[in-house]
Amino acid sequence: MEIRTLRYFLSVAREENMSRAAEQLHVTQPTLSKALKALEDELGKKLFTRHSFSIALTEEGVLLRNRAEDLVSMADKIEQEFLSLDDITGGDIYFGLAESFQIRYLAKEIHAFKKTYPNLRYHITSGDTEQVTEKLDKGLLDFAVICERPDEKKYRYLTFPESDYFGAVFSSDSALAAREQITAEDLAGLPLFTSEQSWENDIRPWAGESFSRLRLEGSFRLAYNGSLFAREGLGVLLTLNNLIDTSPQSGLVFRPLSPHLEMKMYLIWNKYQSFTPIAQRFLQQIRSSFSGQTDLCNTISII
Repeated sequence: MEIRTLRYFLSVAREENMSRAAEQLHVTQPTLSKALKALEDELGKKLFTRHSFSIALTEEGVLLRNRAEDLVSMADKIEQEFLSLDDITGGDIYFGLAESFQIRYLAKEIHAFKKTYPNLRYHITSGDTEQVTEKLDKGLLDFAVICERPDEKKYRYLTFPESDYFGAVFSSDSALAAREQITAEDLAGLPLFTSEQSWENDIRPWAGESFSRLRLEGSFRLAYNGSLFAREGLGVLLTLNNLIDTSPQSGLVFRPLSPHLEMKMYLIWNKYQSFTPIAQRFLQQIRSSFSGQTDLCNTISII
């Protein structure tokens, strides 16, 4: 199975049309059809269902698409890493980022780093902890930013200088708007929105004995989408501060949870990571900026 063939497959899967995919790939349609037929023969499975004017993936095709995306991304990353080995002014760094106002520290570091290495190319993937650590474990990312304590058996990490804290976001005409802080008892019986990760790892221990009275109406990986539901009065969004516009004109209100629920952010990388020169230099810079911390980075030499 060749990477080129997987690129052909992904293009057809994306375009859902053989002619458009061939045009995009700059190959003839017979060449593309032959390559995909050979791929189906190699795997022993039908990957496409062909209709009059479109092509749809079979269940086996969907499975291959998910695997092929990772394989092609890895091939691209390896290629870029080797191309940048002799580039002393830049290269590629891959980040996976959870949502947090603390990401501004990372942006600040990248901005300063580009002054020294103007040819730096950085690639950002957004997602929750589960999504970004999965890509980090596969080698598709150099670094991830997550909002839960890292597994020290798998990762090394730096802790961001500040913390976020949880609060409730709801429509400004809600009765909760009169409160300065929101307790678990205030939320009992109300429809709630948050991520499944936060619900189990953060809200459950925070609510304690009152957790059984809380009701998860819907889970959102992206806080912004949840805020649209909250604005319509469909429920209360539990999320971190500064992620949602709660200015007077927004129609939304943010109130911190009580007792205070703080959230630390961590920059992590695999314990046995082999960095490209540019990624190694970036890590050295951000370690210096976050100096004075007590964490694994201060006691482990990184090669």
